[in-house]
Amino acid sequence: MCDRDREALNEIRRSIIEVGFQCGQSAHFGGGLSIVDLLYVLYRDYLNVSPERTLDEDRDIFVLSKGHGVLGLFGVLKYFGFISQQIFDSFQTDDSPLIAHPIRNLELGIESSNGSLGQGLSFVAGMALASKLKGEDRSFVTLMGDGECNEGSVWEAIMFCNQHKLDNVLAIVDNNGFQNDDAVSNVSEQTMVRDRWEAFGWHVFEVDGHNLSDIRNALSAAKKFSRGPVVVIANTVKGAGISFMEDNNDWHHNRLTAKTYQQALEELSNGN
Repeated sequence: MCDRDREALNEIRRSIIEVGFQCGQSAHFGGGLSIVDLLYVLYRDYLNVSPERTLDEDRDIFVLSKGHGVLGLFGVLKYFGFISQQIFDSFQTDDSPLIAHPIRNLELGIESSNGSLGQGLSFVAGMALASKLKGEDRSFVTLMGDGECNEGSVWEAIMFCNQHKLDNVLAIVDNNGFQNDDAVSNVSEQTMVRDRWEAFGWHVFEVDGHNLSDIRNALSAAKKFSRGPVVVIANTVKGAGISFMEDNNDWHHNRLTAKTYQQALEELSNGN
């Protein structure tokens, strides 16, 4: 990883920790930190979007289906200039447009509201089909959780995308092994994840979700694939970047104390 990327990722993770502490409430740290690397590469190298073009009709669309990971999205949107520091700092305070799940706000680069899981892929599938019928050249991307893939609506959308050969759809699965209540394997064991997506007709890439080269190579190849929908299964660590949060489901939704806040900042400083 080059120094520029390392510094960017540390800056994004630091901003997540800072705003999550400053709001004075519990926040979804674990699932937000696990997707930072994926979102960073998406917005830096893949998506045809920019802060100046959030309303353009030819922009690519990104939908965060695992909406509880929104701190990761807000951190990345701030880094790339979609969200100002002032608005970012208002997270989870009165009258803020930034709360615990995404609320659609195109001017801030937030394409969809999200609360219930299992809806993101269906949402982008409908838009992607309409876009193809119009002859447009746009990409529609959604990021889902592995626990979210327990939802039947996800598999209905998977079948729909393959039936219509939606080569303008990219799904990313944050495969961090945990969901709200427990490890995914204890709730609904999902074996042979790659095989299941392939059986539904999707082209599959499996990557280390914290290796930027792996992510970039997969997204570059996905961009060129034209025979149907693509999924990137990203093997990640929940709470990535903060040692006491990593693989610790207590930090799915939790509150930082002054002590844990300082510890997190020290770790990120040392990581630089």
